[in-house]
Amino acid sequence: MEKVKVVILNLNRQEIAIENQEKSLIYHFGLAGQDWMQACGQKGRCTTCAFEVLEGREFLSEESEAERKFHDNGRLPVSRRLACQTRTSGNIVIRVPDDVKLPHLTYTEL
Repeated sequence: MEKVKVVILNLNRQEIAIENQEKSLIYHFGLAGQDWMQACGQKGRCTTCAFEVLEGREFLSEESEAERKFHDNGRLPVSRRLACQTRTSGNIVIRVPDDVKLPHLTYTEL
């Protein structure tokens, strides 16, 4: 059986293996040694860990209460999810939005 993975398109198409589908994406980014913006300690209280979903939205966990709140008040566009709140059961392709890019990383064109 093929492993589930996340492809981060604008980080040179980096692939992150999803070993435990019950854990958040940001958990797996950390396991892989991939720096990812986060300000609230993975509590769903901010939107700094946001990512844009390009493919595989159907494999993502249901939106959390925090994500719905941020969508409703306009702080999180509907095309984005929070890495600290989201899990995946299938392959997805994402990108890091410009407003949450880390200054020490080199991002690539899509």
